[in-house]
Amino acid sequence: MFEGLRSRLQKIQGRLEENIGTASAGAEPDSSHPGRAPAEKRPGMMDRVKVLVTDREFFISEDDVSEPLFELEMVLLESDVALPVTEEIISLVRQNLTGQRRKIGESVDGIVFSALHDALMQVLGDGFDLPAYIRGHDRPVKILFTGVNGTGKTTTVAKIASFLKKNGFSVVIGAGDTFRAGAIEQIDEHARRLGIKIIQHQHGADPSAVLFDAVQYASAHKVDVVLADTAGRFHNRANLMNQLDKIRRVMKPDLIVYVDEAVAGNDAVVRAHEFEKSVGADAVILTKADMDSRGGAAISIAHTIGKPLMFLGVGQGYDDIMPFEPAAVIGELFGGSREDA
Repeated sequence: MFEGLRSRLQKIQGRLEENIGTASAGAEPDSSHPGRAPAEKRPGMMDRVKVLVTDREFFISEDDVSEPLFELEMVLLESDVALPVTEEIISLVRQNLTGQRRKIGESVDGIVFSALHDALMQVLGDGFDLPAYIRGHDRPVKILFTGVNGTGKTTTVAKIASFLKKNGFSVVIGAGDTFRAGAIEQIDEHARRLGIKIIQHQHGADPSAVLFDAVQYASAHKVDVVLADTAGRFHNRANLMNQLDKIRRVMKPDLIVYVDEAVAGNDAVVRAHEFEKSVGADAVILTKADMDSRGGAAISIAHTIGKPLMFLGVGQGYDDIMPFEPAAVIGELFGGSREDA
């Protein structure tokens, strides 16, 4: 995932490491870097590094990191990272790198990785451990899935059903998309393949009634989780949003999960924000993350709407869904974790 963003971030990481490494070398060129020419004699952008040295320490100034951070800002924006999130990342990296005295000989790659790692961890949030949530709440746990048309919401419901079943939970699916042609048949086929009970009414039925029945079934049969599929809709369609509000009042979900495409970039972030304002959202799932070379939505969405990213869809199979783990995403972007991060 995020191949284009990964390669560009790693170049900036290298540029920061070179700047700070030159700063450290300039502090004590003979002992810290044997055989390397003093920093002031090396050509190129590194000649402009300014270092304050005292008692085998060096100080990274804002001038030392200004050019790489400007490049980082451009890379993030071009990768569809939302502007407020980009600004937050740049501010955090700058704070993490500058204004502190560093020991000569301190791992330069560790300094840079820690600064980037900590900044991204703050904007990515903590993720959402769905099995732990279910274990900690009364059953059935009722999960309502919302989102716009064509983002893979129904397939995502089936993937979550498969994931939960493999984690030892019993599941019932409520076929609440009663208007899209073929929607009931689609979710029914998924349920049949997975061996999961489905509650459905005829095409055109009131989705609130369908999902009410799904909850009643789960309660009567001691089912752990109700997964409620709904019709896709845009936040600016008042009648459909009112219908979703009715579903919410009737079903009383424990979690409302917004589903969108990672490849939609900033559009997904904006839509998630509007859905959260209209009907609420407790978590987000992004589909098609395997097709997204930029990564802007995955980086932006949790920080922008203040809700965690729960899963990433990474393919078409039932197993092609991965819990969102910020540390793993950062490790992929920067080529693995560091012991000193």
